[in-house]
Amino acid sequence: MQKAIPTIIILILVFWYFRAMLFAPLARILKQRDELTAGARRAAEKSLALAEEKQREYERKFADARGDVYKLQEETRRKWLEEQTAQIADARKRSEETVRGAKEKIAAEAASARGNLTEVSAGLAQEIVAAILERRAGSAE
Repeated sequence: MQKAIPTIIILILVFWYFRAMLFAPLARILKQRDELTAGARRAAEKSLALAEEKQREYERKFADARGDVYKLQEETRRKWLEEQTAQIADARKRSEETVRGAKEKIAAEAASARGNLTEVSAGLAQEIVAAILERRAGSAE
């Protein structure tokens, strides 16, 4: 048994040596690795949450901008329609004035033509009457 005591002491010393030199640093490294992994995971989750928040904000701003664009397009379309309506009304007014002027001119020309026709027909009637009277006067002789 006395020979076993130094062996037991050596085994205890080797155990404490391995524990201090191998297992403790290995446990410390594993613990650090777990902490770094957990920290990286937390950082990744935080970064992902931040990215999702930025995406939601971007989508909200994009929707707002799209709404502004639609509003601007609608306003532009409304102004364009108003301008077209005004141009159509102006063109209609001008065409009505042109038609009215043309009608007045045609009416004046028709009245003038009637007057000329009346004068010419009166003159022709007198000529016809004179011609008929001359024939009768020439045949009565």
